[in-house]
Order: sequence, then C-alpha cells, then structure tokens
Amino acid sequence: MDLNKLFKAMMVAVPLMALGACSSTSDSETDASGSTSGSSSSQYGNGGIETGGAGAVLSPAEQQRLKEQELRRQNIIYFDFDRSEVQTENAEILLAHGNYLVENPNVRVLIEGHADERGTPEYNIALGERRAKAIAKYLQGMGVQPSQMSVVSYGEEKPLDFSRSDSGFAKNRRGVLVY
Repeated sequence: MDLNKLFKAMMVAVPLMALGACSSTSDSETDASGSTSGSSSSQYGNGGIETGGAGAVLSPAEQQRLKEQELRRQNIIYFDFDRSEVQTENAEILLAHGNYLVENPNVRVLIEGHADERGTPEYNIALGERRAKAIAKYLQGMGVQPSQMSVVSYGEEKPLDFSRSDSGFAKNRRGVLVY
C-alpha cells in the first residue's frame, strides 16, 4: 500500500475515533502540592466528566431581548448645556426602555430631570422638567402610556458630580429613568 493511500485512510479514521479520559485520583488523594485533600469538590464535577462547553445558540429574537435587557441597565440620558432635546445617541437606550414599558403596561417609571448648577434655581427646576418631559414625550411616541410615566424635576439639587468642572457639569445635565 502506498503512503498517500495510507495517509488518506488515517485522515478518515481519526475523526471517527472518540477519546475518553477518567480520573485516576480521588478527591481525597493528594493534590499537585503533595498535600492530602479531604475536600469533596472536583474540578470537573459529575464523577470526573467535564460538562458544559458549547453554549446554546440563541434565536435572533432572544438575542434582541438580551440586548435590550442590557441596554435597560443604562438609565441615564445626558443633555447638552441649556438644552432639553433628546439626542440621537440615546435612541437605542430609550428604545429598550420603551419596548419594555409597552410590553409591560402595569410597570411604571419615574423620569427625573436634572440640571447643573449654572443658572438660577428656578431656571434649573424648569430646565430639569423640560428634560424629563422630553424623555416622556419620546417614550410616549413609541406607544408607552402616559399613565405609566411620572415626571419630577430636581433642577440642580441632586448632582452626580461636585467637581464644578466641564465634565462634572456634563454629568449633572441628565434625565434618569427610575423603576
């Protein structure tokens, strides 16, 4: 038999072979350091057989559900200085919250409006309210019922960042969805 035929025959046979392994040491025998282990835990569980490996394949609908669940963890919507328009970069986050609220009509959300400390307290209360209402209007446009949403403005009273820097002010210009 020539070597090419032998090699081809081996290539066909090898994938068909199954390899098995078993542990020759028990949990009460020595570990790698040579000390005796009385522990009943095993690296593999199930009597020395490693389980797991490949995860389940998710359907596109399940993948979308998990993505939206992750996006709902982001509950802060940031605003530009002295503005109350919802920015396009927040669309995906608000879509996830909106879909959740539409699918769960018994769930209510409180939308908080916040401002940085620049401006008068009265102006910042009004600005925070405009921001919260802009988020509510966006969600309502997606089909969320007005009865599911409440709006409150804290103005400058509850800052996230006290640094009085541009980045601190930016963190304080926000709307927050609270379930």
